[in-house]
Amino acid sequence: MAGSTPGRPARILLGELLIAALLSGLLYVLFGVFNVRLLHGFTAPEVLLLEGAAVVLVAYFVSWALTNATNAFLQRHGLRARGHTVRLFLNLLIAIGTVLALFRLVGVSAESILLGAGFTGIVLGLASQTVLSNVFAGLLLVVADPFRPGDRVGFVTWQFGIVPGSYPHESLLPTYTGVVDDVGLTYTVITLDTGGAAKIPNGIVIQALVVLPKGAILHRVRMTFPPSVSVASVEAVLPEVGRQYPPPFAGAPPPRLEVADLSATTWDAVVVLWSLSRDPTEVKDRILRAVLARGVKPTGAEPTGH
Repeated sequence: MAGSTPGRPARILLGELLIAALLSGLLYVLFGVFNVRLLHGFTAPEVLLLEGAAVVLVAYFVSWALTNATNAFLQRHGLRARGHTVRLFLNLLIAIGTVLALFRLVGVSAESILLGAGFTGIVLGLASQTVLSNVFAGLLLVVADPFRPGDRVGFVTWQFGIVPGSYPHESLLPTYTGVVDDVGLTYTVITLDTGGAAKIPNGIVIQALVVLPKGAILHRVRMTFPPSVSVASVEAVLPEVGRQYPPPFAGAPPPRLEVADLSATTWDAVVVLWSLSRDPTEVKDRILRAVLARGVKPTGAEPTGH
C-alpha cells in the first residue's frame, strides 16, 4: 500500500500548537478561577504541584506538535531518516525550557536562573567542547543537506592525512571515499570503498572538502624510465590502453603520454586518461601490464586519480 502524503508542516504545527494553547487556557481557568473562587480547598503546595504538572503537560503537547511538524517537513523533502537528530535537539530545548519554568514556579528568580544556567553552560561547554561541536555540526549537516544516506562521497581532511606519493607532483588526495550510511548527531558513517565502515566526527566533516564523485575520473599514471627507453616505445602502448579504457563520454580525449621530468639518468612519463574506474591502482596495474607486454621496463610508477 502506498504511503499517505504528508500534510503541510506549517498547518500541522499551527493546529497542534493551537491545541496546546487551548489546553494552557483551560489549565489557567482551572487553577486561577475554579480553585480560588469555588473550592478554596487546595493548599499552596498542592496548587504548586498541580501547576508543575500542568507545565510538564503543556511542554509535552508542544514537543508533540514540533515532532509531528518536523516529521512532515522531513518526509516532504525525503529526509525522514534524519528526523531523529532534529527531534532530539528540539526536545532537548523544550526540556531545558520546562526545567527553567519549573524553577520559576518555586520562586527562583529569573536572574538566578540565567546566572546559574550561564555558569553551568560555561562549565559544560569547556568540559564537552568537542562533543558539542560535533552535535551542532551534525545539526548543520541535516539543515544544509550537502549529501544524503546512499550518496557516494569522498572526504578530504587534514586531520586524517595519508603518506603522499613517491612523486612530489603526482600525490594522491587524502580522500576517504565510500557510501554514506547515516548522518547521526555526532558521527557520519560511511562504508569505505576499501572495505569496512568509518565513523567520522561531524566536527571534522563540516570542515572537510566533500567530493561527490560523478561520472568519469581523470587518471594519471607516472612512470620512470632509463634513457635507453624511447618516448615512441612507450607511446606505442597507448592504443592498447585506449582499447581497455574507451572514451567514457562524448568528446573525451584518448589516452595520451606526457613527458613530466628529465634528468641525466632517467626520464618520467605520465599516461593520462579518462575512465569510469574509481580505483587508481587498478588503472595503474593495467597500464603497467601493457607496458611490460611491449618489453618496456620502467624503474618506478605511481598512480593518481582526480
